Amino acid sequence: MKITTTSLGGVLVIEPKVFNDKRGFFMETFHHKRYLEHGINRTFVQDNLSYSAQGTLRGLHFQVRHPQAKLIQVATGEIFDVAVDIRPGLPSFGQWVGIHLSENNQRQLYIPEGFAHGFCVLSESAHCLYKCSDFYAPDDEGGILWSDPAIGIDWPIEEPIVSDKDGNYPLLGDLSPQQLPRHKDAP
Repeated sequence: MKITTTSLGGVLVIEPKVFNDKRGFFMETFHHKRYLEHGINRTFVQDNLSYSAQGTLRGLHFQVRHPQAKLIQVATGEIFDVAVDIRPGLPSFGQWVGIHLSENNQRQLYIPEGFAHGFCVLSESAHCLYKCSDFYAPDDEGGILWSDPAIGIDWPIEEPIVSDKDGNYPLLGDLSPQQLPRHKDAP
């Protein structure tokens, strides 16, 4: 397994070992002891699967009192996956990193607590799988407008398909620290 750090502390690109032969391939998508050896010490309690059509943009999502670390991968298709640092008081607050995840590159993105998450679908469709370190809590969810100009995410699609909820989230600058997840690195 190969781990690459990103410009945002704690956000990691993971390339699991893939065993290919004439039948196809085999890979472990998660092995607690191996991930622990690389500093990923999370107990994942919920697995999610989303199916999205080309041009769909989901996000930017987070939970306030029950922040979630996420381990994201793509089973079919290709996405541009984004993490935005929303840890108040840190120098990287409001910065983002994006990575292409696909069935071909078989990468994973690990996003720790304290980040907003979103992705857009580049292929005809995509099945996105992600593990979460806390349960989804509908009354605890928050979000940031995907097109927040202060964040300036360079989405690789021009006119995304966005849900009404995602299209009406506030700008990051309009949220108070109490409306953002608490994190162990916060001052």
